[in-house]
Amino acid sequence: MPNKSTGRYSVTQKYLMTRGQAINFPAQYFNTNFKRDEVYGVVIDIPMAADVLTTMVCFINGAANLYFNNGGEYSGASQKYRNLVQAAHNLVANAGQLVPKAVKTTKYDIPTGRTNYIFLLTRGGVYKAEIQAGLIPETEPEKRTIYVLYQRVLNELRNCQLRDDAEKRKAAK
Repeated sequence: MPNKSTGRYSVTQKYLMTRGQAINFPAQYFNTNFKRDEVYGVVIDIPMAADVLTTMVCFINGAANLYFNNGGEYSGASQKYRNLVQAAHNLVANAGQLVPKAVKTTKYDIPTGRTNYIFLLTRGGVYKAEIQAGLIPETEPEKRTIYVLYQRVLNELRNCQLRDDAEKRKAAK
């Protein structure tokens, strides 16, 4: 549960390290000559419940993983599920429209309360935008678009988890 006085989530060392590695993942891995401000990865901190903070990591190649503040994770689904790859790629490919609305940062704080933090990874540095849980104003169409796209990725990840669970149950019989 977020600390009532600070609004901060409790996190494990594993979570902090994994999240930090994702935010600092180098563009060179993708063997593509990205322009300085072209987004190749998106890291989104999403408060899910009073004591659950999820970080979703997506890259231009369609990789998408979830990391939880308690140290848990869901990763590797992009190797099995094409719909997830397409949703993650679509999010990252469209994230560039948010760069002009974001602030370049070298600080990667954990969100407080219900605020979603969006980190856009570019060769020129990391940019941060915030989305408040609830209604996103019509005056911020870039945030609305990115929000819809990352909700699609979350939905695909959930579908992948359900399929994986069904396969495990079937295999156990």
